[in-house]
Parts: sequence; structure tokens; C-alpha cells
Amino acid sequence: MKKLRKITISTIGIVVILIVALVSSANIITDWFWFKEVGYQQLFTTPLIAKVIVGFGVAICSYLILALIFGLARRFSPSTKSFNVKINTPQGPKMKVIDAGPVIRKITIPVVILVSIVIGLIAAANWEIILLYINKTPFNSTDPLFHKDISYYIFTLPFIGLIIRLFEAIILIGVIGSVLIYLLLGVIQLKGGLRNLFQAAGPGIIHSAKRMLSILFATFFIIISAKTYFIEIPSLVYSKTGSFIGASYTDVHITLPVLQVMSVVALVVGIVLLIHAFKSWTRLVVSSILVYLLVGVIGGWILSEIIQRLIVLPNEFAKETPYIRNNIDATQKAYGIDQVEKRDLTGETLLTNQDINNNQLTIQNIRLWDREPLLDTFSQLQEIRTYYEFLSVDNDRYTIGGNLRQVLLSARELNTANLPQLNFINEHLTFTHGYGLTLSPVNEVTKEGLPVLFVKDLPPESSIKEIKINNPEIYYGEMPNNYVIVNSSAEEFNYPSGENNIYSIYSGSGGVQISSLMDKLLFALRFKSSKLFLSNDITNSSRLLMYRDIDDRVRKLAPFLKFDLDPYLVITENGAMEWIYDAYTVSNRYPYAEKVSDSRLNDFVAENSFVVSNLNYIRNSVKITINAYTGVTNIYVSDTTDPIIQAYQKLYKDVFKSMDELPTDLRSHIRYPEDLFAFQTDIYSEYHMDEPQNFYNKEDEWQIPTQPQNEESDPMMRHMIMKLPGEAKEEYILMLPFTPKGKDNLAAWMVARNDNENYGKIVVYRFPKQKLVYGPNQIINRINQDPEISRQISLWDQRGSEVISGNLLVIPIEESLIYVQPIYLRAEGGKIPELKRVIVAHENRIAMEETLELALNKIFTDTENETIEINNEVPISAPNNELLNQASELYNSAIDAQKAGDWTTYGSKIDELGDIINKLLEE
Repeated sequence: MKKLRKITISTIGIVVILIVALVSSANIITDWFWFKEVGYQQLFTTPLIAKVIVGFGVAICSYLILALIFGLARRFSPSTKSFNVKINTPQGPKMKVIDAGPVIRKITIPVVILVSIVIGLIAAANWEIILLYINKTPFNSTDPLFHKDISYYIFTLPFIGLIIRLFEAIILIGVIGSVLIYLLLGVIQLKGGLRNLFQAAGPGIIHSAKRMLSILFATFFIIISAKTYFIEIPSLVYSKTGSFIGASYTDVHITLPVLQVMSVVALVVGIVLLIHAFKSWTRLVVSSILVYLLVGVIGGWILSEIIQRLIVLPNEFAKETPYIRNNIDATQKAYGIDQVEKRDLTGETLLTNQDINNNQLTIQNIRLWDREPLLDTFSQLQEIRTYYEFLSVDNDRYTIGGNLRQVLLSARELNTANLPQLNFINEHLTFTHGYGLTLSPVNEVTKEGLPVLFVKDLPPESSIKEIKINNPEIYYGEMPNNYVIVNSSAEEFNYPSGENNIYSIYSGSGGVQISSLMDKLLFALRFKSSKLFLSNDITNSSRLLMYRDIDDRVRKLAPFLKFDLDPYLVITENGAMEWIYDAYTVSNRYPYAEKVSDSRLNDFVAENSFVVSNLNYIRNSVKITINAYTGVTNIYVSDTTDPIIQAYQKLYKDVFKSMDELPTDLRSHIRYPEDLFAFQTDIYSEYHMDEPQNFYNKEDEWQIPTQPQNEESDPMMRHMIMKLPGEAKEEYILMLPFTPKGKDNLAAWMVARNDNENYGKIVVYRFPKQKLVYGPNQIINRINQDPEISRQISLWDQRGSEVISGNLLVIPIEESLIYVQPIYLRAEGGKIPELKRVIVAHENRIAMEETLELALNKIFTDTENETIEINNEVPISAPNNELLNQASELYNSAIDAQKAGDWTTYGSKIDELGDIINKLLEE
């Protein structure tokens, strides 16, 4: 009976263990299925194998070292201490003498195992440092202080730091553990002062304990010496002693020699302690340790402060000039702005009508629709059902009618949270995908003030022959969505059609096939869904699609990369929809390079989970494409010169593709990423001053203007199509203006080029410093101060409508600028903004008209001496002066009533004014 009971208990225990193991491993197993399905098994196996090998290897080494240390500590303590312990027996309480030695021996082994596991886990978490060191690639550029290749700081220094820190931790634990063992065994007593530190239990015991601790402390000081020499000295290239990043005058002339001396002294202390283990050199040990501390305090702290304050700061520029130059050169290289092409504009700023006619493609692609108003309009006109949602608007260009046209498009994705009924079948089997997109040119407007739609409705209809959509189903997109199961017995909803619904069957290759009951069980455990396991609709041919949020998808595949905040959708020539994701390799270890500003980095961290603090190196090394229907994901190396991505290519040999393999129709849509440009322009606003004198004085520092009317202070960075000064044809560029620090006039504007062989080239156009070129804030102030514009906007705002001032656009033409601002009107309680006016400003002229063409015509057809009059109404061939006078009187009366708070009179006067305007229009 007892035997049967034991077997039953054992069986139950084994079953419980198997269930727990299965549940805990379900995520790992199903992830393996997914990596295998997308074809990137190496991205799963390499980190897993590396973590296991590194973790076990370091844990075993740690165990052997600590076991040896604690074993020797016990061995060098032949006598043990006994403890009297009170125990209860049937005969009553009795005192039992317990020998401390065996107890310590039993405790030591599990403690060493636990500590070794923790150290192994720490090492396993840093597996990438080790493998990148093994696969390191040279930068073929050296730092100016130690003349080491930059790869030493990116790959080697973190590896050395990891190894030294691990050994430091192990030895420190060994020292602490040995001291505790000696305390418990009575070899060391904490009473009687240093003279009686060792218990006089016999010369052999005292000598053994002293020898053991001396060897341990000697090892610790040798590690400190190595840490100083191999980590702290090279890390001077990141010093912040001066007013810039990198080794300064004080670091080179004081801190560096002091660290070198401290490294030698620490090594001497270690050697003295080793000798002390076998020969009593107590005074020499104490003296050498005091020398080490004095060198650190006097040399590393006091002397450095004296030199910095009394010698460097009074004559800082003269002392720091070569080091400032090192900082400038390194920063420009780290952010890829060392090859910026500088072009000076002549200052001939007045444009003519001929200049406008010569840049018609630029004018035709001026973006009149901002993303936010257009997204609201798309949502109201094209979502069609509550469960569809337009999440964002993407900016791109297509060749239409032989011309390059800029467009805005948005995918119609499925938001399962808005389904009429939430249940397992609807969420995971029936409503599985979004459908189609809406596409609009940036500059065309209907008579009602709404965007012209090139692609619209369900199923999507295109009015442009160059744009067609053959697979409008969106299974993979930006919308955070759960898993879905396709090819099940349940019908998949495709799109609504009148009173009926159209259903479809998934024909793509995406998803993990659920071919067995075990597969169903594993996925049911992963998603904690018993319905998934019990559902009869899921067959052996069903496929489970997960990681459908493209952001989750790319981060799961390549966590070693950092990703742009704005992936964008492209329609290919064969009618497929592909997402393009820009990815970055980054580092915070580029020597002498300045970090990006805290505000810029904090914004990026908040939105992008950017875990690299003090970012000071970035490259757009990778572009990823994801098919919206099949989920097929391809990873392309876009910057083959980046040593970091080259190291990853060695590490993951079968993962990356060449940009030559990117299909031609996708290659024509790649663009310079906004996040990279934001970092570069943020740094360039200061580091365009490449002469140390100018840089030190900050006499020509720039700043990035923000949208004055936006509470969020968005930078005025825009993609646009334009013909750059001196170039033969229009191209797709990313543009951002600069103003002088603390001033509102324009100093320069920078572009990143996007097309063909010019992709990635950065050009800055600088205005003459002696001439005033109006900046964005100055233009906004002039617009707000214009009486006619202000009157019209006030009139709209007071009649139950909301006026939305669009983003101010800076449009470079020839060697000058025009400013364009769209004005939208939204009815009170309405959700559809309508484009009602366009404001154009150039030099001293401002015009607000119903269309861009009218506003441009108003400015560029008037002679220089004429006063610009803003005409907001339809032109009248023969003005009726009597009606005009009546209109003027009614308007003034309405304004007086408004100021007096008499809203009844105000309303009646406005109604009468409307009647007069109608009569004028009829004439």
C-alpha cells in the first residue's frame, strides 16, 4: 500500500513538472515556430545558444573559482568553533554541541551555486558584447589621443570592461565569503583592535588565514590596476572635464599621468600583498595602500581641480584649442555630417513671375494638406465602418502622368476593439484584416474644400492608371492587433458591400501552420485561450498569424537595431502594399563625440524605447520591408560602410540582404529617415562651426525653428518635391530651416536628398549674414498683424466655426523663399476640416486667397510699388458702391455690437451683411 502511494505521488509530481515545463516553454516553442515561418531561424538560435554558452561558461568558471577560494579558506582553518544548541527531546530540553565546520561546508556549496548562477545570468545578458567583440570590424579611423582604431572603443573596450567587472565581482565575493568563514570559525575576531584581529589559536591557523586573505586582496588590487589601465585610461576620451566631450587639457596633462601612476601603484600593492602572504610585510602593505589613496586624492582630485581652475579656465581657449578640434571632428564623423556640402546663396532674394513659372513642378507639389486635418478628413469620409481606422498619414512620391507627384496616403486598418460584438470567432477568425487605403495628392482641393482622392472606397478604386492595388487586404500594419487564424472553417470578412458582406479566403504564405493537436495546445497555452484549443473551426490547414503589428514584428526580429518612429506604406508596380521601416545602428561609445541634446533624445526615448543613453553615434544602416498581405519580411543593409552593421553581418551570416536585391519599384520609394535627420540637424546647429575659435565663442550658433502656432512645437521639417538651386530638375528632398540662436531671421536651410545616386547626400544653403531674410516666426507675426487676414479669420471664428491654421511651409525657390500656410475651417461640432484659404508670403508681400494659384498670382503679378490688397471674395466685374458702403456700415455695426456684448444685434447685422454679399455676388 505504501509502495502504491509512493508511485502515485511520484506520478502526480512528474505530471505536474511536465505541465509546468510545457506551460513555461510554450512561448519559446511558439516563437521558434514563428521565426522558422518568417525564415529567420538564426535570429532565434544565435542569441539563445550564445546566452546558454556564455551563461553556463561564466557560471561554471565562477563556481570553480569561488569553490576553490572557500575550500582553501576552510582548509586553512583546521580548528573549528563549536556552538551549544538547545534541542527538545522526549526526556526534555538538552544542550547539543554542534561543530561549525561541517555546517559551513553544507552552507557554502548552495551559496556558491546560487552566486554563480546570478553571475552567469549577468554574463548571459551581455552575450552580445562578447559576440560583437569576436566579430568586430575596424573603422579605419583612430582617436587623436591614444591612436587606437575607433573599433577598440565600440567593440573591445566594452568586452574588456565586462571581463574585468566579472572577475572583480567574483574576487570581491570571495573576499567577503572568506572573511565570514573565518569569523564563524573563530579565526578572526572583531574585538581587541587590529593587534588582536587574528585569534591566537595557534601560529599555523593565523599564518594560513593571513596568507589566504593576502592572496585575495592582492588579486583584487591587481584587478584594480588592470581596470585603471584598460578601462579608466581609455575612457578619458569620454571625459566631461572641459566644456565639451573628450579628453581636455587637464585630462591629458594631469589625469592621464595620475591614472598611469595609480595603475602602477595598485600593481605594486598587489605584489606587496602577495609577498606579505609568505613574509610579514605589514608596514609595507599599509604604506603602499596609503600611497595609492594619496595619489588618487591629491593627484586625481586636488591637483586636477587646481590646474583646471587656475591654469586652464583663465586661458581656456588657448589651452583647449586642439582638444576642441578633436571634439568637432569626431562629432561630425559620428553623426555623418562631416561630408555636408555647403553652398552659399547670393542674397538676391526677390522672385519674379518668371521664377515661379520656371519652378512649376515645385509649385504644383506644395503641400496644402497637413497630416492631422487630412487624417480627420480621411476618417470621416473613408473609414466607412466603425471597425476601420486610419492610424497615420504617410508622405511619399509617385510618377503620375510623367511627372513626379507628392502624395499622402493612409492604410484602412482593422481595429478589433470597435467590432460590434467581441468574441473569439469575431476577433480571431472572422475579422482578420483591414482593407485598402486612401491616397490623395498634397496640393489638390475640391470646390468644397476637401482633398481630391486618387484612391478611395471599398474595394479601393484608383483614378490614376499608374497606381493600382491588387491585394488590398491588410493583415500586417501599424495597428496594435492580436493574433488571427486564417484558412479556418469560419468565413473571413473582407469588406462590406451594400446590405451584404463580402468574404474571402487567405491565399498568402504568412502564419504558422497549426498541423497537430500539440500545436493547438502550445498556442492555447501561449495566448491563455481554451477556446483556441477547443475550437472546431481550426483545422490542420489553418494558419496562425502573430506579431502582426509591424513595430512588434521588427523589434522581435532584430532587437539589436533601433527603429524610426514613422514606417510608411508603398504601393508597388504589381499592386502589392509594402511597409518600409528604417532602422539604425547606434552607440554611445564614439570617442570625443558630443551626445545629442537631452530634449531631442528624451522625446525619442519616450516614443521609441531608445535604451542607449548619451547617444553619440548613429547610422541608418538597415531598411526593412514587410508585405502587408503575406507578412514576408526582408532586411536590407543600406549603409555598407558602417562597421557596426558589418559586425552584425558576420554574426548573422544568413539574415541581411544587399540593397541591390531590393526591387526597383521599392527602391524608388526609399527616403531619408526623419529621425536621423532630426539628430543630425540638432547637432549641426552647433557643429557647423568647424573652426575652434568660432565654436568656442558660439558666435554663429543656429537653432531649429518650430511651428509657432503649434503647442507641441513641432520642428519645421518636411519632405517636399523641389528643384534645388543649381540643379537641373526637381527631386524629393527632406528640408529643414535654421535661424540664428535667439533670433527669428533665417540663417540657412538644409536638405537631405532622396533620389537615385543622390540618396543620402546632405546640402546646406547659407544666406548672407549681412542681409535680412524673414524667418518663420517673423512671417507668422506679419500674417497675424495683417488687418484684412485678421478680420476674415475673426469673422469665421465668430460664426460657429473653428479656424485651423495649418503648418507654415518654407518653400525654397531659386535662391529665395516663399512661405505658404493653409487655412482650414471646421464647423462647430463638425469633424471634417475644409481648406478655405491659402496664405502666401514673399519678402514684404502677403496674400490670402481661395487657392494657391490665386495667392501666387496676387503676389507675383503686382508691381513693386503697388500696395497688396487681400481680396477674400469672388471678383466682381462692376462694383456697386452703394451696396459696398452698406456692407461696410453693417460690418462696423456688428463689430461694435460684439465689443458691447450685444449678441442679438451682432447676429442680425451679420445676417444683413450676408444678404448684401449675396446681392453683390448676383451682380
